[in-house]
Amino acid sequence: MRAYGRRKVLALAAGVLAAATACTGNAPPTPTKQAAAASATPTPSADAVAVTRAEAAKEFRDIMVTDDALRVKSDLEGRLDWAARDLTTGGQALLTVAAYLSTDYAPPRYRWGQPTLYVPRFAADEKAPWFTALATRDGQPTLLTFAKSDRWRLSSVARLLPGQELPEIEVDADGYATALAPDDKTVTISPQFMQPVHASVAETGTAGVTAGLLAAGPYTTDVAEQIASLREKAKSSGFSYDSIFSADNFPVYALRTADGGALIQYSLSRTTTTTTKTAEDDYIPVPESARWAISTPVLRRTLRLVETHQYATAVPPLSRPSAANVIAHDGALTKASGQ
Repeated sequence: MRAYGRRKVLALAAGVLAAATACTGNAPPTPTKQAAAASATPTPSADAVAVTRAEAAKEFRDIMVTDDALRVKSDLEGRLDWAARDLTTGGQALLTVAAYLSTDYAPPRYRWGQPTLYVPRFAADEKAPWFTALATRDGQPTLLTFAKSDRWRLSSVARLLPGQELPEIEVDADGYATALAPDDKTVTISPQFMQPVHASVAETGTAGVTAGLLAAGPYTTDVAEQIASLREKAKSSGFSYDSIFSADNFPVYALRTADGGALIQYSLSRTTTTTTKTAEDDYIPVPESARWAISTPVLRRTLRLVETHQYATAVPPLSRPSAANVIAHDGALTKASGQ
């Protein structure tokens, strides 16, 4: 983006700062007792950790204010490029692009409440620090995770599902959380295996080798039943149908919970492919959700839909094993193609 474009974005962000501050009037999620106590604890000096809680609060505010400014439909050149490249990363970058393109550059705007921050205590030389926030989005408790490489970006957003609560996050005397290593073996599903386990359950349900590791529900076993049903229906009509979940090198973030378990946040891609018979009278209807990417109402040979999903799952400690529970989700169609 050219320099003048960046100045325009910053000016827009400054212009909505007062409104963004006002929007925090939404009642924030009730913090845990530990988090509430930690909020009054003095923050360590900036050179003691990779990111302080005060710095995390500033990054949350700056990124969300700028994101909202970009979502105001205008003739500002390059605002999608800015949002996808400089404000977001991982699965959130794909979802942001789709949000703009599928709405003719008028993506939904949100009212964010005051965040409760969970900032891992990373060493000062940590190359890729991150932190999580719990805030209301249009009144709904939502988890957000921000990650830093060359700059801070929003990496994951997942809304708490109805009836679900955030598990209590373990914090130390200074109010800092603990990030789990990818191969942590104190929990029933190590962070590095969270994505393949979820992908397997979503594809095979109760029949696969991962059955029982994730609790049954709308984003696990119900998806597997849906895929099996649609596959049989397509087969009886002479079509082929398959739907596959994959990790696609999306990052994984894991926080220690007070019970010794973990809150793991991650993304998956779901690629669904439908192929017709060879007969010329076969066709595949293009769903309304994909019309922004495919201009024709039907396709003659194949339809490929790619969705990006972001989750948060509460994983029990290995000392008290039970099925992990998906507690938050967000996702959308991010790519569609066919012929």
